[in-house]
Amino acid sequence: MSSPRVQIRQATVADVPLIFQLIRELAEYERMVDDVKATEDTIRTTLFGARPAAEVLLAYLDGEPVGYSLFFQNYSTFMGKPGLYIEDLFVRPTIRGAGVGRSLMKRLAEIAVERGYGRAEWIVLDWNTSAKGFYEKLGARHNAMWDSYTMPADALARLASDA
Repeated sequence: MSSPRVQIRQATVADVPLIFQLIRELAEYERMVDDVKATEDTIRTTLFGARPAAEVLLAYLDGEPVGYSLFFQNYSTFMGKPGLYIEDLFVRPTIRGAGVGRSLMKRLAEIAVERGYGRAEWIVLDWNTSAKGFYEKLGARHNAMWDSYTMPADALARLASDA
């Protein structure tokens, strides 16, 4: 059950500076600051422009912003249903254990159920054992059958221009 001290709300365009700040904090935690190419402008355009690519939930503890989740719809051909893909779930390290992460996951589950999605999916860095334990306590299962692949922009461009 969510603590009354924790509030989760849908982000708006006015939240772009906060979203960007939290993305940078996540990148610091994951030791990937150099990989952040986003700017407030790209966040504004891609999340709140004509064709939003994802949605963001913001988490507050006692009125202070302490975390977020960015998610979007994916699709399972085997189920014939959409699903919810969680790109980011971040709670500031000093706040962990206060129920914020669970509250974010609960709201994501509610959204998935409300929309008739068949599942939620995400990936976790291999070294992040505390996150793995947290998700497993919520009922998530590690899927050892699949390996994750990423094709960066330069590889996409090469493949797209290949004759």
